Amino acid sequence: MPKTRSQETVFAEPTTTRQKPPPLFKVLLLNDDFTPMDFVVEVLQKFFAKTREQATQIMLKVHNEGAGLCGIYTRDIAETKVNQVATYAQEHQHPLQCVMEEN
Repeated sequence: MPKTRSQETVFAEPTTTRQKPPPLFKVLLLNDDFTPMDFVVEVLQKFFAKTREQATQIMLKVHNEGAGLCGIYTRDIAETKVNQVATYAQEHQHPLQCVMEEN
């Protein structure tokens, strides 16, 4: 009787394609001579979920160094936060500037 070859099942190795993580953006508040410090603290708490202590530290950095880091986000979230801060500042008649830059 001839020997029969058993059928071999061949499984393809799963190919994993690693996607590059999306670029991240820093959201910064910029110093000006008109926006009250309390308002800056309020913005940091309201839009960036900072504690009062964290918000105060960032506000002092803005005041003393000209800019303060609010957080690092993907493009869409960073744009949304910048727009929220700009709208809120405008509604309260403050010239507070919020910008984003690639990390």
